[in-house]
Amino acid sequence: MIGVIGGSGFEKFEAFETLQLLDRETPFGLASSGFKKVKIGTQEFLFMSRHGDHHEHLPSEVNYRANVFAMKKNGVTALVSFSAVGSLRKEFKPGDMVVPYQYIDRTKSLRKHTFLGEGLIGHVSLAEPICQKMALNLQGAFKAQGFEIHYGQTYICIEGPYFSTKAESHAYRDMKADIIGMTNFPEYALAREAGLPYLPCCFVTDYDCWDDSRPHVTVEEVIKVMKENNQKAFQTLQFILQQKNISEGSSAYDGGLRTGLFMAPEQIPADKKHWLQILTERSK
Repeated sequence: MIGVIGGSGFEKFEAFETLQLLDRETPFGLASSGFKKVKIGTQEFLFMSRHGDHHEHLPSEVNYRANVFAMKKNGVTALVSFSAVGSLRKEFKPGDMVVPYQYIDRTKSLRKHTFLGEGLIGHVSLAEPICQKMALNLQGAFKAQGFEIHYGQTYICIEGPYFSTKAESHAYRDMKADIIGMTNFPEYALAREAGLPYLPCCFVTDYDCWDDSRPHVTVEEVIKVMKENNQKAFQTLQFILQQKNISEGSSAYDGGLRTGLFMAPEQIPADKKHWLQILTERSK
């Protein structure tokens, strides 16, 4: 079953039929509100808005660990993420969708970003942080109507809630970043630890503030374009849900904490064994 995490502007996808509200309790606290099993047509999946059902959490306040764990615990075999981003390149226009293959983390220390620690020792490779298998399957079959899709770019994740200074925006361009957002880290990293393929669908709302020939990003502009992007995201989601084997063959299933622990099984802390077993079960 696919798990879908919605972001700013995607809290209320159209035509969801709610089948069941799901338990938000996890060993890491509560997952975001509005966690539920839903259906579009005949396609069932799990859905949550990372910011909460009423957008009550700033990017730094999202309980990313609880969200990913709750998805894995409830039988999700792959995660699809929807989010709003700014563009650092002229060719990625407001209204376009970008599927980044790489990330640069520029968040601070406010986010709980790993299941490891406190006696649980390991290291997990993020060399290829998203599921390129899912991205290639999407690219090969999905012909979007009314908007462009770009594949293979680099997303830089900042702490927020502020938008960038001009100096920062230019520095990020110098770092070869293509789009900028506030939420994909640590989501993709935790998905990798949990052995879940992760497909980010990022919709451009603005040009950040690097280009003085355009108005600098404002909340009003972002909200306006997000509303326009909502139907595009819903169209993308409908297609993904119809693909029965979109994540088949993903390398994520054989990685993460299943192979990344640097300790013998008998050394695993007793209070972590139960939830670690859930995270290390092969999803597919």
